[in-house]
Amino acid sequence: MSADENRNEQVEEELKDTAEAAPEEETATEDSAEAAPESEVEALKAQAQEFQEQMLRSQAEMQNVRRRAEIDVEKAHKFALEKFVKELLPVADSLEKAVESTEGHESAGELVASIREGVEMTLNLFMGSLGKFNVVQLNPVGEPFDPQQHEAMSMVPAPDAEPNSVVAVVQKGYTLNDRLVRPAMVVVAKAEDAPKIDEQA
Repeated sequence: MSADENRNEQVEEELKDTAEAAPEEETATEDSAEAAPESEVEALKAQAQEFQEQMLRSQAEMQNVRRRAEIDVEKAHKFALEKFVKELLPVADSLEKAVESTEGHESAGELVASIREGVEMTLNLFMGSLGKFNVVQLNPVGEPFDPQQHEAMSMVPAPDAEPNSVVAVVQKGYTLNDRLVRPAMVVVAKAEDAPKIDEQA
């Protein structure tokens, strides 16, 4: 045998050994490859589920933000006039006082009557304008005292009125879209004292 033949045989044996070892390695690689895709698939499914949950949470959060913004805008539209209304209320008070001050002076002549009529017309026009913007006057005479809408200026005995009811209004209150702008300043009926019993008799 020549050296070339020996070398050829050696190469052939190495190739056989490599060929026999390769199927075993391929089988081991295939087993691990099959296991790896299954675990990768599970990991990807879990990740997809997590992304979907995050997306749903984000959508819900966006809807809540949108709803809150709509409510804030609605409130801003409804109550934007509040400061303006507060500034106008003294005008209404003055017009009402002007009408009240002419009461009982009808004998003074036509001038007072015409002034009163003009002021009443102006007051009615003004109150109508306020009403268009949902400004409502509170004139609670005869109603039970409500600390949420009334400010008690004093309490007086009033035998013909219910205790804790409003017997007089010092200054009328106002609401804007059912929100109190100014409480009514009122005089409240005091409950009558119970008759004292003479315990020594």
